[in-house]
Amino acid sequence: MKIIVASAFSKDDAGGNKAGVCLVGERLTREQKMAISKELGCAETAFVSSPTIDGADWKFEYFTPSEEVALCGHATIAGFTVLREYNLLKKENNRLQTKEAVLDIVVSSDKVTMQQNNPQFGEMLNSSEFGKCFDIEVAHNTLPIQIVSTGLRDIMLPIRDLETLQKMTPNFDEITAISEKYDTVGIHAFVLNSGRILCRNFAPRYDVPEESATGTSNCALACYLWQNGIMRKNNYTFEQGYSLDSPSEINVALQTSGDNITKVTVGGSGYVVEERNIELGGRVKATKTL
Repeated sequence: MKIIVASAFSKDDAGGNKAGVCLVGERLTREQKMAISKELGCAETAFVSSPTIDGADWKFEYFTPSEEVALCGHATIAGFTVLREYNLLKKENNRLQTKEAVLDIVVSSDKVTMQQNNPQFGEMLNSSEFGKCFDIEVAHNTLPIQIVSTGLRDIMLPIRDLETLQKMTPNFDEITAISEKYDTVGIHAFVLNSGRILCRNFAPRYDVPEESATGTSNCALACYLWQNGIMRKNNYTFEQGYSLDSPSEINVALQTSGDNITKVTVGGSGYVVEERNIELGGRVKATKTL
């Protein structure tokens, strides 16, 4: 079976975050999807099939190497990049069925933009809970630590400065423990530096130690920055992946009315990396680099 690997949220046609894309998802059992995702080794794999509800054009299911997740921003960008590059799209505006919601997707010649759920703001957490998650004290002393979701729950963790963000070493067991305690995907660490927003994302609970680009997490971060009055704007650019030598750029747009966020979208560029042939049992047989 052919699995296509594409990179999403790339910067200057390089870097980004790789995701697997399987175009025949309806032919596979859940167990086969799990096996393929584990063997492929990408943070997430999107399995594409025909929609099962009226008004949708496509259906995506998302699997990490360890389990299914409801939504994945970079795998969605990668999936529609593949559909575009393989000439499978009939229009620019598409409706995508996921386990979480039906989302609007806009595909242009160089970018894919996807709608996210409107934000849900969760608990504020104490910085003392994160002392064991990293090798040094990392938290900013005035900005709040908060759980936010636009589809997946993540902990927004402000870091005190750029040097700390770059050098901190994660303790994956402790990050897994706090993620399980608060039922979050992981920790989205960020720093504000001279107008730039730089991030690192850790999700070992789902067998993803660190990711180079995360769409849903950065949508949550944009909403966090707006809601808490830290940085109120309509368009945000997030940088991620430098610690993994895979620079990424994630663009988030917010629509607001008064004190409410009414729409969240995330977009970025992508490119097809390679094709892999995988047996249904999961073993990789061959790779074709594109």
